[in-house]
Amino acid sequence: MEITAGMVKQLRDSTGVGMMDCKKALAETNGDMETAIDWLRTRGLAKAAKKADRVAAEGLVGIASDGTRAAVVEVNSETDFVARNEQFQTIVGTIATLALDANGDVAKLADMPFAGSANTVAGELNEAIAKIGENMNLRRTETVSVSDGVVESYVHNAVKAGLGKIGILVALESTGDKAALSALGKQLAMHIAATNPLSIDPEDLDQEVVARERAIILEQVKESGKPADIAEKMVDGRMRKYFEEVTLLAQTFVIDGETKVGVAIKNAEKDVGAPIKLTKFVRYALGEGIEKAESDFAAEVAATAGVKK
Repeated sequence: MEITAGMVKQLRDSTGVGMMDCKKALAETNGDMETAIDWLRTRGLAKAAKKADRVAAEGLVGIASDGTRAAVVEVNSETDFVARNEQFQTIVGTIATLALDANGDVAKLADMPFAGSANTVAGELNEAIAKIGENMNLRRTETVSVSDGVVESYVHNAVKAGLGKIGILVALESTGDKAALSALGKQLAMHIAATNPLSIDPEDLDQEVVARERAIILEQVKESGKPADIAEKMVDGRMRKYFEEVTLLAQTFVIDGETKVGVAIKNAEKDVGAPIKLTKFVRYALGEGIEKAESDFAAEVAATAGVKK
């Protein structure tokens, strides 16, 4: 397979590794980007690549809450100019509110009647595309609820209430004081926005992700030349550290910089007056997992103005 300059640049942008090493990694892995990243990591040349570093898309993440339930949506646009458009912001806010009854089904949400209009959600977006002159897409949605407790939310880089670049939902089940529980939920949501955990605990992690990480660490340890028994202990130790980094309850709480999140939740039970269980969290970061074609600033301005180049 031909290794292009664009592929080398993409790998370099993802890993921070030099051009020659990136080219060699792609050659060794027949141009497979994910495998090339692993190849670099096993040789200690790159840390774990984060998808958010490799992708980009514009638009807004919207959140709506209603008592013991909340919903989050992502609506994409071609440029950041549209995200600052009042009409687009109103549309995303309305879609987020409608998403409370969609139960995480994006197709159902797209077919729901748009409030104050004869259109469905999909139809309203199509109409906005014609008016604003830029493509838009209802990408995903999720709903979180509790039987007794709170669902707290947080929006990072908010352009207005409930709309921004990163949206977090946190579900806490408890029969205790709801005000104290809500305060804890807000802190946890801010923590999740900052640390981007992969799951609540190791048991919830994607086992393919765990196996892949263990394989990478094992290859790194093998190259150290340690005896098999010592190497196995080293792998176990590094996996424990990995779990502490990527699972929410094991992370160090950013609010105080000392306590583990799981311990912080347990400590909060005194103020809440009842046991607390964190049942779910959702973190939407705008554009994660979407490849965006490179464009220049002039082209974005022209697109926003409705001028064809």
